[in-house]
Amino acid sequence: MTKSPNPALSLIDSHFAEHARVIADLAPLSATLAEAGSLCARALGDGRRIFLCGNGGSASDAQHIAAELVGRFVADRRALPALALTTDTSALTAIANDYGYDHVFARQLEGLGAAGDILVAISTSGHSANVNLAAQRARDMGISVIGFSGKDGGKLVELADLSLVVPSQTTARIQECHILMGHLLCALIEQALELA
Repeated sequence: MTKSPNPALSLIDSHFAEHARVIADLAPLSATLAEAGSLCARALGDGRRIFLCGNGGSASDAQHIAAELVGRFVADRRALPALALTTDTSALTAIANDYGYDHVFARQLEGLGAAGDILVAISTSGHSANVNLAAQRARDMGISVIGFSGKDGGKLVELADLSLVVPSQTTARIQECHILMGHLLCALIEQALELA
């Protein structure tokens, strides 16, 4: 009798293989990612700020990337002004209650942002209404938008100045690539500002 393969190992191996394929398929995004790093570094060098937003896992990614910039990514250096628009529960709930959930990021950006700032808008589908409304408000305010998305990029592709679309239909793989690209964005910023 043939012994059946271990289902846990099969699951792990299939996820590892899929992850590796998607990572390999990111290569065409390198130039856009480099441009995003340069855009952020120029803004920070000019005294501007980076805002980030997203829902669920993308909210966690927004907070993670902001923390890398305000704290540190690799080496000790000055704190960089970055803020995840996902963290102020009083603002989130007040805006959602008074204006609707679609406005939770755009309203904060309107109050905190200014021309020359950067918005990193994160949505695995590119169809998150609140993220896209924030991207539209950013454009109206003269704030550059870097879009992190996946699948077909969704509406966020049209709203972003620079669009980084992970070539996958699997949400988990897209999120894994988003945090990789977020780390690379931090590394590029540090390199460009000679902070590493």
